[in-house]
Amino acid sequence: MKGQAVLSLDELGVLLVEPSSTQRKILQSQLNAQGIEQLEVVGSAREALMKMRTYVPDLLITSLYLPDAQAHELFALMQRDPRLQDVAKMVVSSEQKRENLEAVRQAGVLALLPKPFNRQDLVRALSSTLEYLTHEEMDLELYDVTQLRVLVVDDSRMARNHLMRVLRQIGVEHFDEAADGQQGITLLEQNTYDLVVTDYNMPVMDGEALINHIRQSPNYSHVPVMMVTSEDESRLASVRQSGVSAICDKPFEVHQVKQLLVALLESE
Repeated sequence: MKGQAVLSLDELGVLLVEPSSTQRKILQSQLNAQGIEQLEVVGSAREALMKMRTYVPDLLITSLYLPDAQAHELFALMQRDPRLQDVAKMVVSSEQKRENLEAVRQAGVLALLPKPFNRQDLVRALSSTLEYLTHEEMDLELYDVTQLRVLVVDDSRMARNHLMRVLRQIGVEHFDEAADGQQGITLLEQNTYDLVVTDYNMPVMDGEALINHIRQSPNYSHVPVMMVTSEDESRLASVRQSGVSAICDKPFEVHQVKQLLVALLESE
């Protein structure tokens, strides 16, 4: 299924990883009701990796806690296999503590579904998956999307890969990457960019400090900056004051990123 433009749910290849037989039946029933026909089911991270040796799904849906790993650890193992790096990912969990969900937020999941989730939650998450997997170039009046230069700054390689995958789906082709704000500044001093996409929490220099530096520099203060972060609103007030152009949650919906980018780039 990979490499195709997946346009409908009945074309979507899904691998469900759920250790509870009861929960598996419930999830299978809900997915089938939404039109998912190609569905494989396993109960552990090890079984998932073995299954993916021969079956590369379009979408992996997994419980947060598995018998042999947590979801973010499974995702990290998938990143070692080039065939699995672009697989869309969702996590289903009853976990309420924000800090226990941070690792999967940083891993580029398309959705965090509560357990139990309602039909609307699932429909929205599946729609986001189809958008993620379907190439649809943005139509901009002021820019040729294929010529945009974008700097992606995030200390998580998985998060950077996820962001670039989404941007590629809307036509962006030229990227540079940095693992923290200081590396980002070095690249800004050496190159010209049309857009900076940054995380908030990073070592050495965080996203807020990076934005402050950008806005105070006469050479690139005009560059729009979009922050993609899992921080709650109470910690983002100072970021808004520093001059960020837009803030997007982790996990984000693909159409939200598209809308923000159109607004940012067309307003320049």
